[in-house]
Amino acid sequence: MKSLQGRKIGILIESDYYEPEIWYYQHRFAEEGIEVTFLTRLWGQQSITFTGHEFRAPLTCNASFEDMSDEELRSYSAIIVPSGMVADRLRYTEDVNKIPPATAFLKRAFAEQDIIKGIICHAMWLVAPATELIKGRNVVVHNNLIGDAKAYGANYTDEDVVIDNDLITARSGAHCHLLARAIINQLVCSVSLRKVA
Repeated sequence: MKSLQGRKIGILIESDYYEPEIWYYQHRFAEEGIEVTFLTRLWGQQSITFTGHEFRAPLTCNASFEDMSDEELRSYSAIIVPSGMVADRLRYTEDVNKIPPATAFLKRAFAEQDIIKGIICHAMWLVAPATELIKGRNVVVHNNLIGDAKAYGANYTDEDVVIDNDLITARSGAHCHLLARAIINQLVCSVSLRKVA
């Protein structure tokens, strides 16, 4: 039996996602028995079909992070903000006096230390309205965002994947395998610790 059977990972999604990364997560996490759920703003619709950046591949999402209960949020072992333009699209807010709903959701996830937060490549843009989430923490981002990460108060680390407790960051979409491996390793360790306890 797979040690991570029944675990759940939520992946935020929008158009212009990087297809190879998303496809990798779908297959790699399934190998461990982990259920992957895509989460987005549905804008009052039952589902939305997004298209990828490289191949315009469609991906239909029917689950929303808006109005998610604390109990449901805690049912996720990890929340991933993927690469591509997903974060840029999700950081839109109608009310300029309020942080974007996706950033508000990310803040809730950061408040739960048992939930691993995976942020890869340009995904760090989603943190821009709430820089306190990564201030003083060790991160890596796409080379184009190094100045952004430093401006957010993070400690930029020149490695392909950086683990800072419940925050795991990776340099680019091409490093998605390293992000996935780090998340899986942490989940396996948490299962082992529970068995020992």
